[in-house]
Amino acid sequence: MSPESRYLNCEGREIHFMEWGAQHTDTVIAWHGLARTSRDMDELAEHLSTRYRVICPDTIGRGLSQWSPQPEQEYNLAFYSRLAVALVDQLGLQRFHWVGTSMGGAIGLVCAAGPLKERITRLVLNDIGPKLADAAIQRIRSYAGSPPAFDTVGELEAYFRTVYKPYGWLSDAQWRRLTETSTRRLPDGRVTPHYDPAMVQQFVHHPTDYDRWDDYERIDVPVLCLRGETSDLLLADTADAMRERGPRALVVTVPGCGHAPALNVPDQLDLVTRFLAGTH
Repeated sequence: MSPESRYLNCEGREIHFMEWGAQHTDTVIAWHGLARTSRDMDELAEHLSTRYRVICPDTIGRGLSQWSPQPEQEYNLAFYSRLAVALVDQLGLQRFHWVGTSMGGAIGLVCAAGPLKERITRLVLNDIGPKLADAAIQRIRSYAGSPPAFDTVGELEAYFRTVYKPYGWLSDAQWRRLTETSTRRLPDGRVTPHYDPAMVQQFVHHPTDYDRWDDYERIDVPVLCLRGETSDLLLADTADAMRERGPRALVVTVPGCGHAPALNVPDQLDLVTRFLAGTH
């Protein structure tokens, strides 16, 4: 079944999401990373939609969701979590799984520890944990806060192929789709990544937003953590600690990837599918 593009008003902001497998009752929330969009989850959502209803939101300031008129107050995990609660409430979701890449996993972590504690039943953290490496935060700030602009979509695709090389293998068609669903044309005719550059203010006004060990230790549902083999964001010692603390995550190292595995190839899709089904 083809996905449906939908919009809801959450906390006074228009939020866009893709809905797959609407005929199913069991539901998965699949939430993208910091400077990305819901369409990153297409392969995962299509794969899961034979069994699940899959909801893939665009975070405020990304993709087709509204940009925040109050970036200092709203580009942070607390507000993103409020948006998540408003979204699932309006969709009538009582219990559901959560798969989140990078920032999307951090939102799920916060929600599973607090406002959605009794409703998230299984949590997949894709290359994210309760502590980020400082060097990776500086890298993200350096590229995300000042997105480049190009004359052509082809040049933008070449940029994406470079900056997102750590995602691992993507087909040419997948790179093209990633580009076309992440392109915003500027008034001068050039193209740039489709997000609000002000979203990087999260790291300026909320510098400890991703220090979440206290939240992690409050989680009491099964957690799968996928760590890219060469990830510079989720360090190996943090992943090791996640095995011993809180929900004692099942940590799986994904070969051939850094930050973050694209969740687009059979081995990765199978890992997630089996975990959500409780058969891993």
